[in-house]
Amino acid sequence: MRLLSAVVALATLSPITIASQDATARTSAGGARAAAFVPARLQRIDEFVQRLVADGRIPGAVVMLVQGGHVEYHKAFGYRDLTTREPQRTNDIFRIASQTKAITSLAVMMLWEEGRLMLDDPIGKYLPAFKEQTILAKFNPADSTFEAKPTRRRSTIRQLLTHTSGLDYADIGSDEFKAIYAKAGITALGKEGEVLADKIDRLGRLPLRQEPGERFTYSLSSDVLGRLVEVISGMPLDQFFKTRIFDPLGMRDTYFAIPADRRDRLAALHQETDGKLAATHEANGGLLHPDFPLRPLTYFSGGGGLSSTTADYARFLQLFLNGGALDGVRLLGRKTVELMLTNQVGALQPAFGLGFAIETPGNDSQSPLSVGSFSWGGAFKTTYWADPKEQLIGLIFTNVLGSSLAMGEQFQVLVYAALR
Repeated sequence: MRLLSAVVALATLSPITIASQDATARTSAGGARAAAFVPARLQRIDEFVQRLVADGRIPGAVVMLVQGGHVEYHKAFGYRDLTTREPQRTNDIFRIASQTKAITSLAVMMLWEEGRLMLDDPIGKYLPAFKEQTILAKFNPADSTFEAKPTRRRSTIRQLLTHTSGLDYADIGSDEFKAIYAKAGITALGKEGEVLADKIDRLGRLPLRQEPGERFTYSLSSDVLGRLVEVISGMPLDQFFKTRIFDPLGMRDTYFAIPADRRDRLAALHQETDGKLAATHEANGGLLHPDFPLRPLTYFSGGGGLSSTTADYARFLQLFLNGGALDGVRLLGRKTVELMLTNQVGALQPAFGLGFAIETPGNDSQSPLSVGSFSWGGAFKTTYWADPKEQLIGLIFTNVLGSSLAMGEQFQVLVYAALR
């Protein structure tokens, strides 16, 4: 199929610097850095994303590949807003949703290194609403009432980091807990005028879905951790992120509330209805306002509230590939990074470290990622991974709500097939 040339806007290598741990990596005998990818094979990524745009599966996307600390590929495809037909740009800002979770995990581990908490402490030690926990025993779907019984164990910080705390998710979890959380006024990203402290206190008084440590259930755990960071540090979560993580790492385009001078760079949120995408800028009775990063923001969701660029998030991931330091700034110790990238959940699935899904010998047959790789994504169709063996970072960002499209695995195949 002949793809429309108008749907791709190409960029040269990004002017940002992603510092590698080994600046001499992939150098030839003559001193020039050898190319990490076969150019003709990288073209397959162009064709893949162009096809998604031409077929109306995504409005546009930004794709970034970093190898050995060097930006090898950074391109924008399609449109940032299908209504205005503005072309996508490589420095566009996207709602990264659950990619926020890894940043919250980093914040927790920084406090752990300072001796402010222990990973196996019960969360109730710091957040009193969680001291006496219960588990759901009976649920009435007619009015969302329930009966609960005391848990045998208490949720720990480690379990919150690994989504084995027993919590469920508002808006996207099981039917029972979507109803229970909705009745309590708890949503995944909060609403205008709400604050994290109030909603997390309410959450702590509700029952768990299962006993802590029993199984992996994707949940509001990272939002609880965000509140933990606030309580221990004495700072609102947005300020902790800015002063302790974003400013030191040079992540200048990552925010909960996007400042006025960057608002024109936010990619529109698109929604798929009857198989057709359209940009949406007005509240339509859904779970969130589509332009929430531009609106008055008081609720700082550690599980999904941030917006960012591919370049900023690549710097965040490079921190971990470098063992906790970037551009001379150290946020974590090398052994702490090793701990975070070690499977913490035993035989439970997915294999999960302290903030990331982990590639292990047990699941390595399922993908081209090397053992030790770490990954996740966001609900608005953003995906990332980092591979320590290959010193490789891959990101593909778009912003679509409610799409059934799964593009991450095919993207990974194309990237690894292009490596020299």
